[in-house]
Amino acid sequence: MSPYRTHCGSAVKIGSMRDLSLPAWSGAMFALLAAILFGVSTPLIQRAGAGLGVFTTAALLYAGSALIGALLRRPAELEAQLRRSDSGRLASMALFGACIGPVCLVFGLQHTSATSASLMLTLEALFTALLARALFRESMDRRVWAAMLLLLSGGAVLVFERGSAGSAEVLGLLAVLLATAAWGVDNVLSRGLAEKDPGQVVMVKSALGAAVTAALAAAFTEPLPSASTALALLAIGASGYGLSLRLYLLAQRSFGAARTGSVFAFAPFIGAALAVGLGDRSGGWGIAAGGALMMAGVALHLAEAHSHEHVHDALEHEHAHVHDDAHHAHRHEPMPVGAHSHPHRHEPLRHAHPHVPDAHHGHRH
Repeated sequence: MSPYRTHCGSAVKIGSMRDLSLPAWSGAMFALLAAILFGVSTPLIQRAGAGLGVFTTAALLYAGSALIGALLRRPAELEAQLRRSDSGRLASMALFGACIGPVCLVFGLQHTSATSASLMLTLEALFTALLARALFRESMDRRVWAAMLLLLSGGAVLVFERGSAGSAEVLGLLAVLLATAAWGVDNVLSRGLAEKDPGQVVMVKSALGAAVTAALAAAFTEPLPSASTALALLAIGASGYGLSLRLYLLAQRSFGAARTGSVFAFAPFIGAALAVGLGDRSGGWGIAAGGALMMAGVALHLAEAHSHEHVHDALEHEHAHVHDDAHHAHRHEPMPVGAHSHPHRHEPLRHAHPHVPDAHHGHRH
């Protein structure tokens, strides 16, 4: 018997299926929760990692992330598991997302204010959207392009304003800018693993990143942290990097790489607000103006609506799914309750509904 179960029916009458906007909203909520966890981590890292080397700080953050990933793994019957063929992508994600990104961020936090650094992280959405467009041809209408321009303008205002505070401030912001580019690459790479068990992805990626940065910390003879500092950074990494990444991957399943990155762009504003609450008073006209431009860009991107008649080609893949989403009509005996995972086949299908570029909507425009 074939290991694939077949999608029943090759066509659905336009307008006969239920509105698929709810999964998109679910993805938006996952992305927003991920943003909150990551956003509060930025000013906390600046405080907890004071006096530590950049590699040591990054290693502790991703060691905490690896621990939470291991705790959140799910059984194979509920989530698709990683395969040997995923190792190259995971290694690249670890390099950009768990090595280059955090090291640059920590360096930036040591040379600029937490408020400025937090707001600069908004540009991660810009890099994610542009890379998603270039590599996956995700749709970007004029509204989204305008949103990206606002984000870029806000970042330019921040750099200009911080330049008046000295070259060290600019160097710190440029380091954060490099971190956003690295995480943009990581976000787009992670799209290819969004259908895998997110706990397993977090565990492997984070463990690789922690191992590399720990080795670099030893090579550069960075000082060891105190027990309290190490525990604080492990906890920040577990929530702000591990749990946040798991939620981010879940969001990409139903929301697409570019839109998940755009919602995640709220993280910098959350971090900036917390930094101010913790006593950061370095803000000037540039931070206010740049933040306003970036907030307008995020809001404009989220206002995008996308619906049209489209065709699904035949597809065979494996991922966690349910049977009430108009895309998974294959039968089981008995029918399972809730989400489950197994290899399955989709027959060609034509229909129209609101959608985003998730795993089932990668068509060109």
